[in-house]
Amino acid sequence: MKFTIPARSFAPLLLAFGMLAGCAGSLPPEAELTANPPQYQIAANDQLRVTVFDEESLSGEHVVTSEGNIAFPLLGDIPVAGQTPSDVRELIYERLSPDYMSDPRINVEVLSYRPVYVLGEVGRSGTYDYVPEMTATQAIAAAGGYTYRADKNRVVIRRRNDPQERTYELRSDRPVWVMPGDTITVGERYF
Repeated sequence: MKFTIPARSFAPLLLAFGMLAGCAGSLPPEAELTANPPQYQIAANDQLRVTVFDEESLSGEHVVTSEGNIAFPLLGDIPVAGQTPSDVRELIYERLSPDYMSDPRINVEVLSYRPVYVLGEVGRSGTYDYVPEMTATQAIAAAGGYTYRADKNRVVIRRRNDPQERTYELRSDRPVWVMPGDTITVGERYF
């Protein structure tokens, strides 16, 4: 005796799995999945230290305003949002030389970053300090690790300026980099 199941019996099941997959967010662009961490881009509320060697009056700490600027002596407001620290160094160099200084030596470092937020099936959901080159796995470890119900194979991340959540597969051969301001959600496993 041969037993067959009508194809229409699978339709509700396929629809349910399709809806669940859609809730998890879209897959990230392949360009985001690199072996090297992304370059950090400065944003509002970051605290920067700018050092101009042998010029104490030009060296100091600056908080990036909500408009994305820092107020720099002699130069006024400098737009820094969306730029890397090395970009800011070059920008200050170009504005100081040759009018104010010949060949200034400048260093720009980020003193404090925006936090990352870790939610879901972790030991302690909350706000955690970002450290350069942080991965999703490291952020989860800072949040107390996985709960027994956690899906340890994927994570959902909403980037600071991206309205859409994206699902990332956690693999040992390719890190998932996080950036300051990211919200990382660890879901529940299904089985």
